[in-house]
Amino acid sequence: MSPEDEKDAPEEKGSVKGTVKDFFYGMAMQGMVRYALKTRMYLEHLFMLITLGDMLGIPILPPYYSLKLLPYAVPNIKTWKRTLFKERDFTDALF
Repeated sequence: MSPEDEKDAPEEKGSVKGTVKDFFYGMAMQGMVRYALKTRMYLEHLFMLITLGDMLGIPILPPYYSLKLLPYAVPNIKTWKRTLFKERDFTDALF
């Protein structure tokens, strides 16, 4: 392998550079990334509730607007129902 090829090679997981990079990522960014992903999850659940609340007996939007948004919501219906009806414990709020 020539020196030019080594520059383009991806970092290995066990390398010192990769370990230092992961350490600083965990120290500086991981909290923000987790918060952004949680916020996205909550907004997606809210969107599904607003558009498909009729399935649960909560009519929020008129059916006309729900039908216009339906193509965007169809891929997520199964997982949304599963998470909405999942049994929860008080320890779920901790993590």
